Amino acid sequence: MKLDIAVLSGDGIGPEVTAQAVKVLEAIAHRFDHVFTFKEALIGGVAIDQTGNPLPDETLQICLNADATLFGCIGTPTYDHNPTAVIRPEKGLLKLRKELGLYANIRPVIAYENLINKSPLKREVIKGTDILIYRELSSGIYYGEKKVNEDATKASDLCEYSRAEIERVAHLAFKAAQKRRKKLTLVDKANILETSRLWRKVVKEISHDYKDVTLNLLYVDNTAVQIIVNPRQFDVILTENMFGNIISDEACVIVGSIGLLASASIGDTNCMFEPIHGSYSQATNKGIANPIASILSAAMLLEHFGLIKEAYAIKIAINKSLELKLTTPDLNPNNPLSTQKVGDFIYDYILNPEDSNINFENLHLGQSTII
Repeated sequence: MKLDIAVLSGDGIGPEVTAQAVKVLEAIAHRFDHVFTFKEALIGGVAIDQTGNPLPDETLQICLNADATLFGCIGTPTYDHNPTAVIRPEKGLLKLRKELGLYANIRPVIAYENLINKSPLKREVIKGTDILIYRELSSGIYYGEKKVNEDATKASDLCEYSRAEIERVAHLAFKAAQKRRKKLTLVDKANILETSRLWRKVVKEISHDYKDVTLNLLYVDNTAVQIIVNPRQFDVILTENMFGNIISDEACVIVGSIGLLASASIGDTNCMFEPIHGSYSQATNKGIANPIASILSAAMLLEHFGLIKEAYAIKIAINKSLELKLTTPDLNPNNPLSTQKVGDFIYDYILNPEDSNINFENLHLGQSTII
């Protein structure tokens, strides 16, 4: 298969972790005889600094022309610590999602056996957790009208949803549930919010088309509790934009590190794949950022195009790195590898899957050779 992939590394640790995902995709292309081409483009704070625009027209066109977009992260202290900034990196990402028509964000949350002891939650609570979160991505409070009065003493953000916006992501979530354990939980705040009441009405109606899927309704505040005390009860979670952002970030404690959570953002014609972590600016260029979420996002890219065995090869290599504790400081503080060396190991393992012994000395010297 031939795929043209736009690469938007962004800010902070984005370039470091995205480089490892590209490296791993190159290993896949070599092993399975595919052709992947990569084209870099600017977004976020680095784009503002160089062009004055968080999403330059050239970047948008590159993404529109690509088969898929591989995204890093955005945000820098310059803008994060300046709430009065008119032009912000986040505006570039929000506009990109809108322009590409990316209305569904898909976030897997899986408790890896080799990392259960890294979670602050008890083993018996999280063991076997496998959740798929469907977050509506292109509407809601993030995109609603925003107002601030003249003396900046009052502000508002409008949250709006239409039936069509709810229907399209709900159908995707129900179809995913049919292929899994046939349970879907709608997360909302229908006791307070009119938008949530519309979500409940529409999702209940759609559920009649998926009679093999059990629909559960749960308020977002209760969900925030349940995802910690009993995460195994969930199969597919469906929710609106802001709730989905918060719930999926909370779920990172199950996994043990936010550096392990990948995501796919899809629409009718375009797709983008990215880790859910932020730019982690204080770690920039220190080689301590965990690249696995970005690499897993590359695996989701392959799955989107039906390259299942290729995606599985990435996951096997990641599992081996976790098994051998060849990880960054967030998971192995006593004897960590750098961001690049983790990527090197996964790259090498994909090309040499029959080998399972690691030459630790070579790895630490930067040769990352499997023997």
